[in-house]
Amino acid sequence: MPESSPWDDIAVPGADFNVRPVAVETAVPCFWGRDAGGACLFIVELQGDHAAQYRKNAVTVNGIGVDFRAGDQGQQRLVLALEKQVDRDLFEGLCRTLASALERATDSASALAISLAHIRRWKTFLSGRGQHLTIEEVRGLFAEIVFLTELIDREMSSIAAVEAWLGPERSHQDFIFGNTAVEVKSLSGSERNSVRISSEDQLESLNDALFLRIYRLSALSDVTTARSLNEIVAAVLSRLDEASALEAFEQKLVAHGYAPLPAYDEPRFSISDVRSYRVAPDFPRLIRSKLPTGIANVAYDIKLESIAPYECDGTAIFGGQ
Repeated sequence: MPESSPWDDIAVPGADFNVRPVAVETAVPCFWGRDAGGACLFIVELQGDHAAQYRKNAVTVNGIGVDFRAGDQGQQRLVLALEKQVDRDLFEGLCRTLASALERATDSASALAISLAHIRRWKTFLSGRGQHLTIEEVRGLFAEIVFLTELIDREMSSIAAVEAWLGPERSHQDFIFGNTAVEVKSLSGSERNSVRISSEDQLESLNDALFLRIYRLSALSDVTTARSLNEIVAAVLSRLDEASALEAFEQKLVAHGYAPLPAYDEPRFSISDVRSYRVAPDFPRLIRSKLPTGIANVAYDIKLESIAPYECDGTAIFGGQ
């Protein structure tokens, strides 16, 4: 079940604000809060004078107040305030991921730098956001992140693995590394045995090897191995050991239209089947180089039974035989 809102049990004060600590171990104290007007707050408490650093890197976000004010006994506070209750799920997602990011801070200066960079990334997301991801988009993003995790599991450096993920950049294939390209697809547990190819370029590549990787995902919340989109994103963030990889991964999530909203705590997926196919020259497909003149923007379905002869061991994708 999704967590209840962290502001639900904070009373609205007559003046100033009421707070309770964030249940995450961070280098600086962080609090959930409510002000006298009832607004939801997130407060980062800093030691020392960081006004110059704040002025140099200050960022404004439509719908979220970002304020820097003096605290008690040489303290300063970065205060985020939600301006519109309709955006409460977005604000909660911003604050929860900021709290997680602040686990990496070492002192007040680094905590402020991380906070402002995080807010700036959220501004990028909010400025271009439309509707929430559809369930098909959630499954597709989940499958791509599963494959990214497999690259990391095979001891590829975190920055190389993230740089290989080109799906968010509208590349023809979702992943390219070395001279290998991989198109990742997802199927629901009850979906028919075919996959949708969304363009005439997806199954054509200049790389020496091209593979189609298909994950069948079952929405089974009671299975211990099941994970939500938010959970698998958080798991990858915890494994990326380079600042550049973290930055690149978060930027690609934004490009995908993802933010860690409570709505993505469900469904929770279990991988029930994984199949890999080598896209050989005679693989059944429609490709740009062989389309009749004047035909463009092709989308089509491939029946899995028709490509069974091209199925290969998954290790072939990673350089195995």
